[in-house]
Amino acid sequence: MRSQVGMPPDNHVHTHWSWDTAESSTMRRACEKAIALGLPAIAFTEHLDFTVWDPDDRATDEGLVDRHASRHAEIDVAGYAAELAEVRDRFPELRIWSGVETGEPHLFQSSVAAYLRDAPVDRVLGSLHSLSKDGRLYGVGHLLWEDAEGTMRRYLGELVDMIETSDVFQILAHVDFPRRYWPGTSRRYVEKTFEEEYRAVFRALATTGRALEVNTSSPLASVDQVRWFHEEGGEAVSFGSDAHQPAAVGQRFHLAVDIVEAAGFRPGRDPFDFWRR
Repeated sequence: MRSQVGMPPDNHVHTHWSWDTAESSTMRRACEKAIALGLPAIAFTEHLDFTVWDPDDRATDEGLVDRHASRHAEIDVAGYAAELAEVRDRFPELRIWSGVETGEPHLFQSSVAAYLRDAPVDRVLGSLHSLSKDGRLYGVGHLLWEDAEGTMRRYLGELVDMIETSDVFQILAHVDFPRRYWPGTSRRYVEKTFEEEYRAVFRALATTGRALEVNTSSPLASVDQVRWFHEEGGEAVSFGSDAHQPAAVGQRFHLAVDIVEAAGFRPGRDPFDFWRR
């Protein structure tokens, strides 16, 4: 049964300050959607990805030289901050958090740290969108067509490494991101196939006390998957629409809430908190 305390915050929203998001996706429109849904808070977590990085980054040590077919661009920090201030003033009834979604933070620790020193934020997501091959980072969707199951196992193993070697993020985003691009209906994605790999990720995350995101742009996690996190000692769950357009803010949260409750998590200490065991 769905909780009666209302919907949780949306901790994962993109606007036009992210390189892959349309100019029409403004903070104002996203806030209007959040208020219409009765969300208590929203976090604008723009993509923090690197095509040029610090020589001290692990990416350099691993011999990476570029990203395949990259369209990644830097965040306009001044523009982002100005729009954030404007919506905070316009919508006092909504708590509005600043944020970034750090791509492969374990590979770019020095670069991420330098960014956050100059532009500190309220929410930091940790994401893995790409894997290395022959000195380049490739989006996982590109690699799935070569070997879907092998890529998925490698992806989940890399998440363990990311969790164990980067402490910069508070929330692990879209734990099974490659699932969005799973090739072909004849090769249906089955979570159970990768249970042990999921559990290894969840054990690592639970050890740190950080939150697992239930991402509602990805195919929704099953109750079993979220329960695996609970069984491995996971303490906190975050909800994220991963919206790249205002209409997607808070999408399918009513379904995600039912899943998270059935897996053993409950609303936190206040409407703005993560959900907890």
